[in-house]
Amino acid sequence: MTVELESSNVVNSNQEAKPVQLLDDEVNKNLPVKKETACCNGLKVFLAALSFSYLSKALSGTIMKSSITQIERRFDLTSSTVGFIDGSFEMGNLLVIAFVSYFGDKLHRPKVIAAGCFTMTLGCLLTAMPHFFMGYYKYETTSHTVSSDNSTGSTTPCSPHQGVNESSLEFSQSGCQKEPSSYMWIYILLGNMLRGIGETPITPLGISYLADFAKEEDIPVYVGFVHTTAMMGPMFGFLLGSLCAKLYVDIGFVDLGSITITPQDSRWVGAWWLGFLIGGIASFLAALPFCFLPKSLKKPEEAKDVQDSCRLLENTDVTRTALPTKPMARKWSVVLKDFYTSLKKVLSNRMYFTYLCYSLLQFSSFIGFITYKPKYMEQQYGQSASKSNFLIGLTTLPPVGIGIFLGGLIMKRYKMGITEATKFAFAMSFSAYALSLLHFFVGCENHVVAGITVSYEGKPIPYHENSVFSECNSDCKCASNVWDPVCGDDGITYVSACLAGCKTSVGHGKNMVFHNCSCLEASSWTGNNSATLGQCPKSEDCSRKFIYYTVIQVIGGFFYALGGTPAYVIMFRCVHPELKSLAVGLYTLIMRVLAGIPAPVYYGALIDKTCLKWGSTSWGQRGACRLYDSNAYRYVFLGLSAVLRGPSYLIVIVFYILVKKHFQNKDSRPVENGGREDTPMSRDGNRENKEHLPGSTDAENESCI
Repeated sequence: MTVELESSNVVNSNQEAKPVQLLDDEVNKNLPVKKETACCNGLKVFLAALSFSYLSKALSGTIMKSSITQIERRFDLTSSTVGFIDGSFEMGNLLVIAFVSYFGDKLHRPKVIAAGCFTMTLGCLLTAMPHFFMGYYKYETTSHTVSSDNSTGSTTPCSPHQGVNESSLEFSQSGCQKEPSSYMWIYILLGNMLRGIGETPITPLGISYLADFAKEEDIPVYVGFVHTTAMMGPMFGFLLGSLCAKLYVDIGFVDLGSITITPQDSRWVGAWWLGFLIGGIASFLAALPFCFLPKSLKKPEEAKDVQDSCRLLENTDVTRTALPTKPMARKWSVVLKDFYTSLKKVLSNRMYFTYLCYSLLQFSSFIGFITYKPKYMEQQYGQSASKSNFLIGLTTLPPVGIGIFLGGLIMKRYKMGITEATKFAFAMSFSAYALSLLHFFVGCENHVVAGITVSYEGKPIPYHENSVFSECNSDCKCASNVWDPVCGDDGITYVSACLAGCKTSVGHGKNMVFHNCSCLEASSWTGNNSATLGQCPKSEDCSRKFIYYTVIQVIGGFFYALGGTPAYVIMFRCVHPELKSLAVGLYTLIMRVLAGIPAPVYYGALIDKTCLKWGSTSWGQRGACRLYDSNAYRYVFLGLSAVLRGPSYLIVIVFYILVKKHFQNKDSRPVENGGREDTPMSRDGNRENKEHLPGSTDAENESCI
């Protein structure tokens, strides 16, 4: 550029020769092949680093999803409250995502992503912190705690003397009163919000970085690879959540022999905090590679030649002061005005707006379903939290990851344009939706609980007529608000050994057995009048239906994921190339605000309506739900997902009509798509786009997807 710096001392004839000399200089710069290799290596390093960052953020997010039930029980929260905590992640996104998406391209994108990963690390550590400042977990019980070294100890659950059971409750309460404030869950909310702030730059800046420096035909494969790698995060997250849910929350600090509950019990709390510590370490490692990546890479040679030619042709009549002057700092008013103009262009694009509406309904259904899916498996099929997380990670997520990757390969193999991608993506989505409706037919009946779902004689009773007291336990002074279930030999679950009328017990811990239970005689049971700790298991028919449920989930998840990559790439082809980063950021923002935040809350609120038996806290207030109406839970949970997804396919029809309208002439080359309807975007089209945009109106920009 020496010629430009000395241009003030030469005559006009020399000025006319500058563009030719510049063109020669630029062409000569492109001759070495080693730079292209370095570019490719840099892009591959970034692709690997971005994939691992996707994995780490998905790992942390899945740990939160798999720990929802544990957090709900540990802090005695309702489903709607724990849904609000889960939504705080999206609140963190809301705070910074618009500015990160718009201003991120002007900053050092890899280092911004690194800062985000470090922030996620802090968020994970803050989330796990309450465990180390709270006392030991005290679950509600009506039984005296017997030392593990005294195997002959016994208790008297049913006693005509009221003081026996009162002393038991006072023992439980006095222990819990030593704990810190019950509002420690706020730290989990803040940590989750901080993790959301840190996750913000990864998607918009990472995907736009790939889109800027990768070949156009390779973008679907790269996006598919990133998302496929990301699917390993949820898989590992659910498996890790399964392991943590199997470990007792205070493992290593209490005598496990004195614990009278098992992982199948609705009062069980696993080591939820351990997963967040591991997630924080993974986020820290993900940040390191981005610290050493360059701000920009060299684009592929073919695309760069076209861009250089376009730039030089546009500057053939450039003045001497155009190139040598340094860019001046822009005022905030100008920057905000440009942001408003760009935002208006994106939102005025009818196809992009229609795509947003479709995605909003789909994502609302997805986020609510995935948040409470482990809980649904626990309550509907009688599975433990550990087994539910394990099955989700082992059976559901691998087919989804394979489907996402195959979707990208299919799109590249058949060189799908936006019309073909639209048909393929939404056909797969609708197939998965149709399969999901089969879930309504593979549900299980309610738990058989005396005084709640059935009478003490074993006959079904309406919900409003339930009563845990009966003639068989009228001589016992029992607490009705405590959930300490026992399973009678007659196959009926009783709220507590006292309410079952049990007179004596032998053993300790999980092996405690109650005898002489008077309420078992009321059910016309002719066998032993004994009961064991915990709820009675579901029937064999329910176990068979659970297998059907799992098969439907695997097949439906594969079909849905198969169209995932084409559906995501459609968004890039719906907007101006220079607005890709803003479009992705705006998409993520709207999904977070209108779906990610409210969906867990209203899903949880409706689930709370199906609760049959609430637990009680140590200070006498309502705690977490212990027993749900399985039938109502199924219709609310699955019905809400179906109602949200159903109308979205009507919006798809509108979107497809708009696509056909703009791409009905196969010989035309739309400006923003840069190619024919049935071919991927061409580089020539990008050149035409750049030449057209300076003088184009908003209406013209909108008409070009």
